[in-house]
Amino acid sequence: MTTFAHRADTLTRDALAVLQPGFTGTTAPDWLLRRISEGLAAVGLFGRNIASPAQLTALTARLRAERDDVLVAIDEEGGDVTRLEVGTGSSFPGNYALGCVDDTELTGQVAAALGRRLAACGVDLNWAPSADVNSNPDNPVIGVRSFGSCPSLVARHTAAYVQGLQSAGVAACAKHFPGHGDTSVDSHHALPRIDVDSATLRSRELLPFYSAIEVGSKSVMSAHILLPALDPDHPATLSPRILTDLLRQELGYEGLIVTDGMEMKAIAATYGIERGSVLAIAAGADAICVGGGLADEDTVLRLRDALVTAVREGELPEERLADAAARVRALADWTRGARGAASEPGAASQEGTAPGTEKSSAAPRPDPIGLAAARRAVRVTRGPRPEPLVSAPYVAAFTPVANIAVGDETPWGIAAELARVFPGTRTDTYAASAPTAEVLRAAGDRRVVAVVRDAHRHPWMLSALDALLSVRPDTIVVEMGLDQAPPRGALHVATRGAARVCGVAAAEAICGRRQL
Repeated sequence: MTTFAHRADTLTRDALAVLQPGFTGTTAPDWLLRRISEGLAAVGLFGRNIASPAQLTALTARLRAERDDVLVAIDEEGGDVTRLEVGTGSSFPGNYALGCVDDTELTGQVAAALGRRLAACGVDLNWAPSADVNSNPDNPVIGVRSFGSCPSLVARHTAAYVQGLQSAGVAACAKHFPGHGDTSVDSHHALPRIDVDSATLRSRELLPFYSAIEVGSKSVMSAHILLPALDPDHPATLSPRILTDLLRQELGYEGLIVTDGMEMKAIAATYGIERGSVLAIAAGADAICVGGGLADEDTVLRLRDALVTAVREGELPEERLADAAARVRALADWTRGARGAASEPGAASQEGTAPGTEKSSAAPRPDPIGLAAARRAVRVTRGPRPEPLVSAPYVAAFTPVANIAVGDETPWGIAAELARVFPGTRTDTYAASAPTAEVLRAAGDRRVVAVVRDAHRHPWMLSALDALLSVRPDTIVVEMGLDQAPPRGALHVATRGAARVCGVAAAEAICGRRQL
């Protein structure tokens, strides 16, 4: 007969098993190791946890010394969203650049190369790729994180990315189900809503997820968005209709369902993270991601206790929590079996360099596959005065506020890359209030290179460019976001992303020579 103490211990371990928390620092705190020994089955890593490849490898080894089947997850999309190379910018272009090239073999190669870096550092679950169809070009949070606005294109590249990543022994996570691309609100700040009919959702938003499931994506991440055509009352993360009826039963998905960060205001501001976590597991989610903003032991204990209490009070079926915990452990078993088998020795670095460095360190050489992809993604439009750059320029970076998913820790732009070709290159950053006269005064007689990011979403950027070009028509314009605005400038270079490797490719296009 099962004793109460044994049942309580099982409940506690299952409640811990479904959590994927973060933490602060570059070494594992004692509280985290203690909770892993008690049943915590996963840990999430962010830029704050990574200082160097050796440090990251030591960190993951320490976590597994506590228990060898712990899942180590990371939010490493490549491109604009990087944690491995948070201090320097990514060696791989992001999804939009890959979608613009539209070579699924290349997409798979990029994902596999990134996966090998992750696996070599001991990371075995990547919260990527974004399978969102960016049907709204004004979307404030997806943008270049999506492969594009065409559902079939996004579907085939999502499948290629999942296969490439998992070929390296790293579990993929197609996100953000059932699709975050048609939103005009960032779910980090509020609850977005997509008001389209069910037929549109099925033919547009869901198509990439069909493909991800078909090729065996080991996990899917839910979105904190309201889709009245599917469920008028609950956001997807908390919706049994969406997670259980649609994803599990209709689409036949058997893998792990993980939530987006529960501390995001779309959930936390309305339900609270404890209540939200209980509702998410009850709705069909298997793992609770929390730790992008909340990263302490108190959060873990609050969520553990909320789940245990919900079971004891009959709000959350015990078998649903047990099923969720079992799916987490099943994925851990897969990653433990895949670990080392699919990764290549030394794949964490490229010619002695490696991913993820401190902000003070020099940027590593770009990955060859990543650089090849970034070069292919660049589009150059020649204006009326397309003279090449022949001397050290002045780089004016018109910089928007970074969304939370991307963060503001990671540098972007092309000034550093141009300085390698033309020592003495100068640069300044400008916000919405910067007058053209200030740019011209700083530039002096140097040629101006104006760098923008999603200029179509920021009228002030377009106004600044037009005013600048009216005085200095030889200005070169580099767009490092979505290239939705009409090309401007003597040369207009669209990189389709702001990864460091995209900056290298842009500088090469401007200078007419390869740097590497």
